[in-house]
Amino acid sequence: MTSGNIVQDPFLQSVLAASIHARQQCLQLIDLAERSAAAPSETLPFHTKFQLSAKQRQLNADLANLRQASRESIFEVRATKQDTAEARQEVDRLHLQLQNLYYEERHLRGEISACESYDHQYQQLPLIPVEDFLEVEPQYADTDEKSLMFARINHELAEREVLEQQRQELLKRKQVLIAENKKRKDDLASLDKDLETFIDAAKPIQTLFEKQY
Repeated sequence: MTSGNIVQDPFLQSVLAASIHARQQCLQLIDLAERSAAAPSETLPFHTKFQLSAKQRQLNADLANLRQASRESIFEVRATKQDTAEARQEVDRLHLQLQNLYYEERHLRGEISACESYDHQYQQLPLIPVEDFLEVEPQYADTDEKSLMFARINHELAEREVLEQQRQELLKRKQVLIAENKKRKDDLASLDKDLETFIDAAKPIQTLFEKQY
């Protein structure tokens, strides 16, 4: 794998290209200098001296550009590190938030499970069997379990209200009968008292008749 395949950032690719070009210029200058070193400097052709001078100027320019690109790449790396740190902080925050949501979900599932398994009081009500209820209220035959339970409870409530009304009426009737019985007892007691008074008053007469006859 070449460095070009590793580096994907466009700016860094331009820096890499500049360094490669500077290296090539340096190698060309070294090669030209080595080939020219065998001959004395005063015997070098003018075009060779010019070529050496041009190559050196070009190399100096490339090195200057490379140093500038290197400084910019350092700033770019620092900015990238800052962006990476901020992104990591955001990821950590989101991860923590996700963990909190996971714990909250687990807590809510536990609460739901507890509610579903809770022994509600309505389950202890002495309701009539479902079969008997559907015979009385056949319109609930295709109703879901929750609605059916509500209907059974309402039916039981209506039945108990009717029974309670009947009980109240019977209590009223009982009170009337108790009052009537009390009046009759009072009347009988008064009659007994009148009879006793009459008998007591008739005893002298009875005694007189006994003496005469």
